[in-house]
Amino acid sequence: MQNFLSFPEYRGVSREQFFNDIVPQQKPVVIRGLVSDWPLVEASFQSDEYFCRYLAQFYRGEHVNVVLGHPAIEGRFFYNDNLDGFNYIEGGERLDLFLGRLLELAGRDVKPSVAVQGVAVDKILPGLSAANPATLFAEPVAPKLWVGNKVSVSAHYDGSDNLACVVAGKRRFVLFPPEQVANLYPGPLDYTPAGAPVSLVSLHAPDFDRYPRYREALKNAYSAVLEPGDAIFIPMLWWHHVDSLAEVNGLMNYWWNGSIGKPQQKPTPLQSLNFAAMAMRDLTPAQRNAWRAMFDHYLFKQGEDPQSYIPAHKQGVLGEMSPEFERQVKDWFISLLK
Repeated sequence: MQNFLSFPEYRGVSREQFFNDIVPQQKPVVIRGLVSDWPLVEASFQSDEYFCRYLAQFYRGEHVNVVLGHPAIEGRFFYNDNLDGFNYIEGGERLDLFLGRLLELAGRDVKPSVAVQGVAVDKILPGLSAANPATLFAEPVAPKLWVGNKVSVSAHYDGSDNLACVVAGKRRFVLFPPEQVANLYPGPLDYTPAGAPVSLVSLHAPDFDRYPRYREALKNAYSAVLEPGDAIFIPMLWWHHVDSLAEVNGLMNYWWNGSIGKPQQKPTPLQSLNFAAMAMRDLTPAQRNAWRAMFDHYLFKQGEDPQSYIPAHKQGVLGEMSPEFERQVKDWFISLLK
């Protein structure tokens, strides 16, 4: 295995320390034992069966989306060879039946890869989040639940800050900084396994002849293995590959401040990227470089901040927008796209 960089690690993080010192830096950190006192985590320490029974007591019968892959994929949910489909199938299933099947598969030498991903906890398992509260947040943030066997999720990014808490099994996280995007060879923007573009390179079997710049990405990658009760803060746009290492794995995560969490932005930055790609697709390299200077100035504020010299009442989309003005701008965009 590649020698990766190490994350800063903390214990006993307070809400004030998390939001005043850690989150503003937009650098990933591991927080050991953050949720080790959760009953859900304590159940996982007893046994896989006890963990599944604990979850099932909150279940009220609504179907969840199950992802299923042939043993040949070796846990890697990904595209097919032509990138016009995926190497797994999906379908609705009762969560209690899925958990029973997961336990049954745990004893087999050859088995399919199975997972439920992004389960809306408050809808599917009412009462679970109240019994296992995320005390770092002053206001409630709706959690998502991820349960499966030994599966891998290819490197991808989230449009929001993410606090991921391991509640059963072990998970290995490998993170790449946002500036490594070109070295990760991201796939299509509009056709993805789970909504966000993913790296086309296999972390465990990289094809350096086809993806030579991936070596540079690996030099800048961070990694850690998290046990039940541990958490990791993943800032928005940090690419993360996740390996589930046990026969039964569980994770609860919280997205906030971005395109996934609240407050939600519309359009999201990813949608804006699609718009920009469509608008600039026919420009020459020189024209693209010219527009890069414009984006750096107005959007990324690399030089003099336009808000520092344009009067507030004339800043338009560069400044504070009233709900009425925001609606006018959106209507204008809609008219352009018709």
